[in-house]
Amino acid sequence: MNWQAVLFDLDGTLLDTLPDLAHSANEILSRLGHPVHPVDSYRFFVGDGIEALIRRALPEGKSAPDEQVKAAVEAMEEEYGRRWVEHTRPYDGIPEMLTWLAQRRIPKAIISNKPDLFTQVMVRDLLPGWRFEVIRGATHGTPKKPDPAVALQIARQLGASPRQVMLVGDSNIDMLTAGAASMYPVGVRWGFRPVEELLESGARLILNSPGEICKLFK
Repeated sequence: MNWQAVLFDLDGTLLDTLPDLAHSANEILSRLGHPVHPVDSYRFFVGDGIEALIRRALPEGKSAPDEQVKAAVEAMEEEYGRRWVEHTRPYDGIPEMLTWLAQRRIPKAIISNKPDLFTQVMVRDLLPGWRFEVIRGATHGTPKKPDPAVALQIARQLGASPRQVMLVGDSNIDMLTAGAASMYPVGVRWGFRPVEELLESGARLILNSPGEICKLFK
C-alpha cells in the first residue's frame, strides 16, 4: 500500500500520560471524600474525554448526578492543568520514529479526545521538534472518536484518501474510528489497553515498538 499519511492518537500512543491523569483524578476524588483508584485502573477510564473519565472514576458511575459530574470535571481540568507535565513523556522510540517520518516528508496528524487546549499545549511542549500538519483535540460541538467526522476532515486537509491513511492508536476507540473512516487501523502494544481489545475492535496490525511504523513505508 502507498500510504499517504499517518494519523496518531495522543494519550497512550505518542505520550504516556497515565500517571498525571490518574494523580489528578485521584486528587479530585479525595477532595470529594470518595475512594481513589490505583494508577493502572485508569487505563480503562481514559480514552473518551474528561467527563467520561470522571464518571467512570466516581463511585456512582454513569448514575452520578450531572451537577456533581460538572463540578468534578471543572476541578479535574484545573488540577490537570497544574500537573500534566509532572510525569508525562513520549514513549521510548517515539522521537526516532517521528524523525524518520519527517525526513521522508510523510504527513503526520494527531486526533485526540483530550480537550483541544491540553492537546495543543502538550504537543507544543513535549513534541516540539516535529511538525504535525494537523492537531485536533476535543472541542465543544464537535463529535469525539469513534465518530469518524474529525478523522475524515483531517484526511481532506492532508489531501489524502482515507483508505491510504493509517490511524495508529492504543484503544478500541481508535480502532473503531479507523474502521468508520475507512482508514487502516493500527494498534500499539505499548499503550493503555490490551492487545485483545484492539484486535476485537478491528486492528489490522499490532505494533510492538514505534520503529515498526517505519517498516510499513519501506
